[in-house]
Amino acid sequence: MESSQALSPPVAVPDQNDKALPILFQDDYLVAVNKPSGLLVHRSPIDRHETRFALQTVRNQTGRRVYPIHRLDKPTSGVLLFAFSPEIARTLVESFTAGAVQKSYLAVVRGYAPDDGTIDYPLVEDQDKHDHIYTGIEKEGQAAVTDFRTLARIELQSAVGRYDTSRYSLVALSPRTGRRHQLRRHFKHIFHPIIGDTRYGEGRHNRFFREEFGMHRLLLHAAELTFPHPVTGVPVELTAPLDRELMALLARLGWLNAVPPGWR
Repeated sequence: MESSQALSPPVAVPDQNDKALPILFQDDYLVAVNKPSGLLVHRSPIDRHETRFALQTVRNQTGRRVYPIHRLDKPTSGVLLFAFSPEIARTLVESFTAGAVQKSYLAVVRGYAPDDGTIDYPLVEDQDKHDHIYTGIEKEGQAAVTDFRTLARIELQSAVGRYDTSRYSLVALSPRTGRRHQLRRHFKHIFHPIIGDTRYGEGRHNRFFREEFGMHRLLLHAAELTFPHPVTGVPVELTAPLDRELMALLARLGWLNAVPPGWR
């Protein structure tokens, strides 16, 4: 699983953001798409300059009003699920809240991550920086649990920081809870921040991936989503293949064979 090697030549990758979103599943009640990194799910006051949103794009593609079921951060790619009615949306949200939904992500992190493990670390809900000044009350941490398994590791002959080499891991993540920025914050907590994370990551390694690989995104992908269908109850298993940009990176790192076949 571990390797130390010279890098393969870079692969040119076309811009995918100007295309319609790939539809992974659609029936009379639901639609799921493969969201690219850099696309907001819906309008946000944090990104007032943005003019393109997954919700509006899917509405235009299907010709129907859609209702988001869960969140993916703007820089995260992968499976994004919508309902075609508020009633179906409520049923699905209840499934998420009840823990009846299984989610799997793929990430590139700094360092040699453990072979596997569980991160059980409560997270305080993000709050306005002035909240505690007026109330005098700090919010309590909410239960947050993430399982993970390391798929591959590599040591590159490139100095980033004080060491002569740099180590990275390819990790499969399965969050049991759905706290805001949970995976990003959990891997920062265990000192293996996700590469490309400008909020919780490490700038030197993010810069190395920008300069060496041309990667200007968070290396986190929502690869699988399994949930009971809100009408039939039959399990629905959705898989979002990696985009060409991530595939090109994994090929250069020699990690393609470590990725589960359905995710490629």
